[in-house]
Amino acid sequence: MTGLTDSGALVRLAYKGLQALDVNADEVLRRSGFDPSKLYQANLRTPFAAQPLFWKAAVELSGDPCIGLHLGEKMPVYKGQILEYLLLSSQTFGDGLKRVMNYQRLISDALHGSVQESPNPCLTSYFSNHQYATSHLAEAMVLGLIKVFEAVTDGAFKADKVVFNHSPNTDIAEYKRIFGCPIEFNAESFQLYFSAEILNYRSLYAEPQLLDLHMQAADQHLAILKQGDLIKKVRNHMASLLESGDVSLVSVSKLMAMSPRHLRHQLNIAGTSFQKILNDLRHRLALRLLSETNEAISEIIYLTGFCEPSTFYRAFKRWQGTTPILYRQRTQSNGG
Repeated sequence: MTGLTDSGALVRLAYKGLQALDVNADEVLRRSGFDPSKLYQANLRTPFAAQPLFWKAAVELSGDPCIGLHLGEKMPVYKGQILEYLLLSSQTFGDGLKRVMNYQRLISDALHGSVQESPNPCLTSYFSNHQYATSHLAEAMVLGLIKVFEAVTDGAFKADKVVFNHSPNTDIAEYKRIFGCPIEFNAESFQLYFSAEILNYRSLYAEPQLLDLHMQAADQHLAILKQGDLIKKVRNHMASLLESGDVSLVSVSKLMAMSPRHLRHQLNIAGTSFQKILNDLRHRLALRLLSETNEAISEIIYLTGFCEPSTFYRAFKRWQGTTPILYRQRTQSNGG
């Protein structure tokens, strides 16, 4: 999977944690390549590859070499999200924990966790594209998990031991102060150990009908992400074919090992079409080439996959309400 993303809820929680530490949260987001004004945008997903930039900025602006640990301590509980509802409406904490493992993508595309029940119950997890998964992210996330687990069990959940796959960022005593349990480092994977009894903790809010509704909602969210995966794949194949001029439903569906009819149907379910994706790709590419390069118009026509100049000019007029030359003059004179 390319272009892994995180739930917008994660960056909002981190933002609140930074504010609680009196760190310039807006500047941290800006240095991560994110516009703070979009923080509360509906269905927000942020690039997982931006994690190192976020934590580098957080360390620099806070002066704290263990910012992930302290941010995790201060950030609010992950509430009001579908995974919390799944945990609450399940009969037991163990049932809910197993259930949410099927929906980890709602937190992050890169997160892969599993529950081990014996001999010692623990949650094991790792990140794909681990080069982007910093120690700060791991420490903040495990503290976030513990807070959620405590909340849905009315404080009954307690961590017995936390195992990290990185070296400590500060004195071990600080970790023990915050986690309140033994801590180990430099292991092969992350592990959060807890008592077997907590798996049988009965939720005070268990409700089968609500659980069904919450699972339907989770399935719908997951389906939307999978539809986004499909659109990204189609767009990537289109981009690879643009210069050849053979960007057709047949050529792209062949690269995706499916029939043109099936691809058309799947795109329709995703609320788009082959032509819409192609038009958007050409439009964005044309704007970038015109505003950021000095490529000749004839070359841009070729690079965007148009066979005839007249077709390109008509499309551009429809997109921008002006000509390519006037658009270039305006954007380049304004500095883009």
